Amino acid sequence: MNRIISTDTAPPPFSDYAQAVEVPAGARTLYVSGQVGVELDGTLPDDPTAQHENVWRNLFAILAAADMGPEDIVDVRCFINSHEEVPRFREVRDKMLAGVKAPSTMVVAPLANPDWRVEVAVTAAKS
Repeated sequence: MNRIISTDTAPPPFSDYAQAVEVPAGARTLYVSGQVGVELDGTLPDDPTAQHENVWRNLFAILAAADMGPEDIVDVRCFINSHEEVPRFREVRDKMLAGVKAPSTMVVAPLANPDWRVEVAVTAAKS
């Protein structure tokens, strides 16, 4: 089982994520490419919240294909296209992860498609 690490000798997280996660020896590791907010048919919703939710649904589908779930995520790398997306990302991430905490890194920068609001890649590990 992955173990959340936290310490009060380093600054606390800025929102609801873990400072670190320790993966036990022998665990399977899965590296998931960045997912964007497209639907299964490739269409992109105009609604920004729908794009954020789709990102997590797409990630969860890939995790499930590897017999893993959100609880196995050990690293989140988020890329958003504007500072205005920060609160939305945090709100949707917290809702979709439903209490699961993983280390999280966020970068604000243009994405490959200017209509994408968010892209998220994760690493997961399961014993």
